[in-house]
Amino acid sequence: MIGTNVAPRNENWLQVFKSYYQLTKPRIIPLLLITTAAAMWIASEGRVDLFTLFITLIGGTLAAAGAQVMNCIYDRDIDYEMLRTRARPIPSGRVQSRHAFIFAVILAIFSFSLFALFVNLLSGLLAMSGIVFYMLVYTHLLKRNSPQNIVIGGAAGSIPPLVGWAAVTGDLGWAPWILFAIIFLWTPPHFWALALMIKDDYAQVSVPMMPVVEGEESTVRQIWWYTLLMIPCTFLLVYPLGVSGLLYGAIAIILGVMFMKKAWQLKQAPFDQNLAKSLFKFSIFYLMLLCTGMVIDSLPMTHQFIAAVGNNFNMLVSLIPLN
Repeated sequence: MIGTNVAPRNENWLQVFKSYYQLTKPRIIPLLLITTAAAMWIASEGRVDLFTLFITLIGGTLAAAGAQVMNCIYDRDIDYEMLRTRARPIPSGRVQSRHAFIFAVILAIFSFSLFALFVNLLSGLLAMSGIVFYMLVYTHLLKRNSPQNIVIGGAAGSIPPLVGWAAVTGDLGWAPWILFAIIFLWTPPHFWALALMIKDDYAQVSVPMMPVVEGEESTVRQIWWYTLLMIPCTFLLVYPLGVSGLLYGAIAIILGVMFMKKAWQLKQAPFDQNLAKSLFKFSIFYLMLLCTGMVIDSLPMTHQFIAAVGNNFNMLVSLIPLN
């Protein structure tokens, strides 16, 4: 395969380190860790064990990094074809595929070992299932064969909150699956907004992303419908599950309205690249703030503050004369 197995071109150990670091696509990982941490805080009712949190986030980082390295190996041919990705470590010749594969395996082994030794087996198995699903289902079966690739493949990115919940409780209930569903439904609007921006790149290498196969108008309609499905799902944590409270609910309402507004604007102007870029960037901001709201809402001091405000309000109401 041209350009994918050429001799390494690194000159010193610092460049080698940088190349392997770039293989992990580090910009993607923080968002996965935020969803993991949010699940842990909710599961522990705001009293998360810091050691468990630390090990889980390290293990999650290693698992996500391993999955991304595997993805870079598998997609080295199309990465070489696209100017946007040709400078990545493997297609540029800075890292050989076999070395990258060894690196990915080491990352996965270390991840599973951390979970199994210091957290629990279920969280480790879930983390490994994320790698398997991402590679076999999304990257191998769907990405190059179906415009629904990111919809079904999005399940891989929805696994981190399951890992976080299992790390705290050792099992899975309804709440972590709602978190899974939120991220699952969030993924198409997020990724298709990006796909609208780089549609020509995907078309160049015959990857059937939704904008390439069905066009911009169909894509933005589906972004709109997934947005309408996602927003109500965020409130299920408040009712009927009751694992999050009013503060989170208020944050979810504000963020949801903003998300719907941007999705609606894009629906009205499906060819506007600036609106697609705006939605893509906001979708990241949305998920980060939503998870932050989950964490803050779960804290005991938040519950105490809201209870105190409620009691003071009731006292003031009781002082108001009825006649």
